[in-house]
Amino acid sequence: MKKDYPVPAGYLERETEVKKSRFIARVVPVGSRDEVKDWLEQAHRDHPDARHICWAYQIGRPGSAAEAAMNDDGEPSGTAGKPILGVIQHKDMGDVLVMVIRYFGGIKLGAGGLVRAYAGAAEAVLSAVDRVVQTPMLELGVTLTFADEQPLRHWCDMHGATVESVEYGEPVHARVRVPEHLQDAFADFCHGQKLDYSLAR
Repeated sequence: MKKDYPVPAGYLERETEVKKSRFIARVVPVGSRDEVKDWLEQAHRDHPDARHICWAYQIGRPGSAAEAAMNDDGEPSGTAGKPILGVIQHKDMGDVLVMVIRYFGGIKLGAGGLVRAYAGAAEAVLSAVDRVVQTPMLELGVTLTFADEQPLRHWCDMHGATVESVEYGEPVHARVRVPEHLQDAFADFCHGQKLDYSLAR
């Protein structure tokens, strides 16, 4: 399903250091708790000697409808997962998992220092990752004449739609992908050109 909210474009890792402790932050797009579990297992395989692997995720549209969770993985309560989730929510991003892998450097950071360190690690990776917004699209079948093809292609070029395929015959059949929010505008165009269209099967 296409997402009309920002999601991470892919996997990214960034490392920060605070008082000799290493914080390796990973961001990855996720669509389910099973995917979250798989990525966490991978992080534990990659870093078996890490002291903590703390994380937070937000699945679905950012805001009240999103499913979110977090884990401090042995750090003092509220000092790791919560600040990571706070940064995710501030970035207004959905379908995102951020893991922060910590190698202890021998100097205790205190609760405030941990909050700043985990939030800073999450900020570093989320600021660097590319974001994508995929507009929900409708696939439509259009019946037209050969002379109608150019106006159809022009309309699509001007409105972020695409002509997926054209079968030339009598009549011509085209398959087009149109942004969902422009369905009424496309209907108006077809009506003006006297074209028949329907949802593609």
